[in-house]
Amino acid sequence: MATKIGRSHPALDGWCSITSTLITLFSLSAPGGVSLVVPQPNINATVAQNILLSVEYSCRGVATIEWKHVSTWGATKIVEWKSGDYVNISTVYKDRVTTFENGSIQLLNVGMRDAGYYFITVTEEHGTSTYGTIIVNIYEIIYEDLHFVAVLFVLLAAVSAILVCFMWLCNKSLHLFQKKMTHKLTGISLRMQPRYRVLKSEF
Repeated sequence: MATKIGRSHPALDGWCSITSTLITLFSLSAPGGVSLVVPQPNINATVAQNILLSVEYSCRGVATIEWKHVSTWGATKIVEWKSGDYVNISTVYKDRVTTFENGSIQLLNVGMRDAGYYFITVTEEHGTSTYGTIIVNIYEIIYEDLHFVAVLFVLLAAVSAILVCFMWLCNKSLHLFQKKMTHKLTGISLRMQPRYRVLKSEF
C-alpha cells in the first residue's frame, strides 16, 4: 500500500488537447538579438512545495521580463521587471515570488490553483521579443492513506502485545498447574506408603 499518493487537479485535463498549439505559439522568437532557453518545460510538484521556473535569456541591450500564469481559472500577470531598473509583482503573488537576473522566478508554497501554463516574455529595449512556456502540474498528498497505515500499524502492534501477554499467561499457568500436580502426586504417594507397610506387616 502506498503511503503517499499524488492526484492532479481534474480541471487541467481540458488543456491537454491544446498543449502543443500553445507551446508552438509561444516558443516562436522574432528575429533579433534576444534568445531564451527553457531547460525544464514540464514541472511536477506537490502542494506546499517551492518551485523554480528556470530560464536563461540573453540579449544585446536591457531586457524587460514578464511572467503570466494561464489556467482554467483565468490569466494572471505574475511579475514584470526590467534588469537593473524596477520589479512589479502582482498583488496576488506578493511575498510568494522571487525573481532572478537570468529571468527565472521561484514560487513559494504552491497550491492547486498554481497548476497550469506559465508564459515568459523577454522584450529587448529595441522591441524584439521572445517567448517561452512552462507547464506546471500540482499534486495533492492523500493524507487519508497515511492515516490508515498509521492506524493499521498501531492495531497490529496492539494485537501482537496482547498475543505475547496471552502466551506468557498460558505458560505461567502451565507451570503452576504442573507444580500443583507434582505436589499433589507427591502427597498422595506419601499417604499411601504407610498403609502399604501396615498391610504388609499383618501378613
